[in-house]
Amino acid sequence: MTDKYCVIGNPIAHSKSPDIHPVYARQTGQDLVYERCLAPLDGFAATVQRLVAEGYRGANVTLPFKIEAAGVCTRLEERARAAGAVNTLSFDRGEIVGDNTDGPGLVADITRNAGREIRGKRVLLLGAGGAARGALLPIIQQEPCEIVIANRTVATADALARDFGRHGVPIRASGFAEVDGGFDIVINATSGSLAGELPPVPAAVFGPGSLALDMMYGSQPTVFMEFAARHGAVVRDGLGMLVEQAAEAFAIWRGERPDTAEVFGMLRP
Repeated sequence: MTDKYCVIGNPIAHSKSPDIHPVYARQTGQDLVYERCLAPLDGFAATVQRLVAEGYRGANVTLPFKIEAAGVCTRLEERARAAGAVNTLSFDRGEIVGDNTDGPGLVADITRNAGREIRGKRVLLLGAGGAARGALLPIIQQEPCEIVIANRTVATADALARDFGRHGVPIRASGFAEVDGGFDIVINATSGSLAGELPPVPAAVFGPGSLALDMMYGSQPTVFMEFAARHGAVVRDGLGMLVEQAAEAFAIWRGERPDTAEVFGMLRP
């Protein structure tokens, strides 16, 4: 029988995941279908139970259900526990296993596609919400020399820095305007780009040739990318992260990591 997977969200019509996974399946010779699943805002848990009953093997989870998804799991992988959020569900022998591939997807895009080392580098993470939390452990595992978390509410950034400070990499919190010095990698994990808003950080955070990555993506550069480019940074949006996190999820489900170059070229010819 053909194995069934889907992506759960609300809204969901915009999701590119059903375009991505069939390519990965063809590459690896896997027999599967991948669909969109619109869950009611008050019906996520019931939707997951229905999918399990209908024989689905797993699902991706997108907004606004990533935090709620952690609560329906019978077991969480380490990076999902650290993130406090789940974007990949595996249905296996009565268990619902939750993982989070957003951070690994981000790291893969930086190190493989952008060709940048994180080890020994100074990293600035803008925002202290779910997207930032999901990125932190995989970034820490690359052993940067320092991570600064900047946020409008410094107390929120400070709490995040304390949560992840036990992993051996120096992490400190800052307000946006108080960030000091230049960084090798600047990651915008805020949702500001959706509304055309720019995190109010000093232009000096962008050193010559530093990498500025916005987790958001679209047909045009975000305001963050335009600002960073004007101040000497090499800019990148979140499409590569999307493609790479999908490959990580596929590998969890199917035991084989596909080649992402074909999909990236398809989505951005």
